[in-house]
Amino acid sequence: MPVAAARPIVLRAAERARLKLMAYGHKTEYRLRMRAQVVLHAARGRSNARIARETGLHLDTVRTWRGRFARHGLAGLSDRRRSGRPLRFTALQTAQVKALACQLPAESGTPLAHGTCPELAREVVARAIADSISASTVRRWLADDAIKPWQHRSWIFITDPDFRVKAERVLGLYARTWQGVQLGEDEYVISADEKTSSTPAAAATPPSPPARPARCASTTPTDAAALWPTSPPTTSTPRKCPAALSHAPASPRS
Repeated sequence: MPVAAARPIVLRAAERARLKLMAYGHKTEYRLRMRAQVVLHAARGRSNARIARETGLHLDTVRTWRGRFARHGLAGLSDRRRSGRPLRFTALQTAQVKALACQLPAESGTPLAHGTCPELAREVVARAIADSISASTVRRWLADDAIKPWQHRSWIFITDPDFRVKAERVLGLYARTWQGVQLGEDEYVISADEKTSSTPAAAATPPSPPARPARCASTTPTDAAALWPTSPPTTSTPRKCPAALSHAPASPRS
């Protein structure tokens, strides 16, 4: 059975420079490095068999990435989206549930001082944040959060009516998308106002007792937020209470 001839590869100057950076850059993932090397070898007119010997890759792997580059250019070297079970909840829905956990139960008509995970799950459905959600999912999200702001009591909890719009924009950047379009490999998201190296201001309120929620006024200096880790780095500096650092408050009831 005749073997199809290898696709000829002709590189533009910009493509060659980018491929060399990928092939020999120290921060390039191994898989992308090898794909770039395959294309560079192919551009020198080498056969697939010779490229396979020199790179240590399987012949079929060489054929695949040579053909992908010939058809799609640099974009062809990226992995295609894989089919699989779609995410049931979006990042925005997760953020909305956590924001709901920060509100007092009385705001939703619940006559309790503390909300529970089953009640939060019912409130999420009532507010049409999600069609359905289990209490165990809510409990897992709250337990995995790095900051847990709902465990800290403040005099004034400021709610933003444009929270959904702003959160969707920021969460999209965390997922490397902007206005629904995936960012390219040479596009970056930069946070310029974290001030993580600023000296924190002195506590405006005395430390809270052990296992008790911290209390702070809405005028707590924003420099106190430098004490908090960010995961992932935030694009704005929230107001947090530094008194919460001395004692870890108790976990919410579930």
